[in-house]
Amino acid sequence: MLFVCYPRCSTCKKAQKWLDEKGIGYTFRDIKEENPSYDELKTWYEKSGLDIKRFFNTSGQLYKSMSLKDKLPAMSEEEKLRLLSTDGMLVKRPILVSDEAVLVGFKEREWANTLL
Repeated sequence: MLFVCYPRCSTCKKAQKWLDEKGIGYTFRDIKEENPSYDELKTWYEKSGLDIKRFFNTSGQLYKSMSLKDKLPAMSEEEKLRLLSTDGMLVKRPILVSDEAVLVGFKEREWANTLL
């Protein structure tokens, strides 16, 4: 299982603590050091069944400074995935990738239902 997060993010810390407490093994990946590629994001997006907007860190400074709230509606799915692959700070985190599922953001109930 791959755990993609930003170590300074409080939600990521909470998710990591939850995984550790439940004894769930994972490979840690710092999203700032190793940004997800276009191909990874496309695979995760398709596997997740989520709307592509869920993959954007809408509360992040970069998202706001780029005025993406106004620009995203006019962009194609491909353009959105390409944009996400340019900077890990645009991507919502944490992301947990297992063989069965892709979880974006930490919602304890959702993670428990999927993983336990």
